[in-house]
Amino acid sequence: MTRYLLDANVFIQAKNLHYGFDFCPAFWEWLVAQNAAAIVASIEKVSDELVGGGDELADWAHAQGKGFFLPPDDAVLPALGQVSAWATGQAYEPAAIATFLQVADYWLVAHAKAHECVVVTHEVPSDSVRKIKIPNVCIGLGITCMSPYEMLRRERARFVLGAAS
Repeated sequence: MTRYLLDANVFIQAKNLHYGFDFCPAFWEWLVAQNAAAIVASIEKVSDELVGGGDELADWAHAQGKGFFLPPDDAVLPALGQVSAWATGQAYEPAAIATFLQVADYWLVAHAKAHECVVVTHEVPSDSVRKIKIPNVCIGLGITCMSPYEMLRRERARFVLGAAS
């Protein structure tokens, strides 16, 4: 069974663009149902970013708790070292590396590496040396990475008349 870990931008763009709480609650219900089935999750550091927004998404993230937003465990710590070693071994600017190692993206990729999860993000690979993008790290470390739309298609998500299936 595939397990997906969602980046903060998946939640933020869903709320702001395609799956607003007011007109597509089925998307959010689907996420909760898939989390209960151990298919979809995110990490605590992503929750911290979302809760910091102080809006409806912050309330939703807070309500999901640690069942949805997983804390780091013993397996994540060695993976942090692997992700850090990869980032520092590339041609990124020192500021890009320093920033990456301080944000949720670093922890998200490490959690995915440690637990063989698929990373789900709206980010796309980039040749820039000024910002480390999640897909670049995933490619470099052999971690599967996809867009939320690819995940929804792969999982055959269906949103019908206000109900997720």
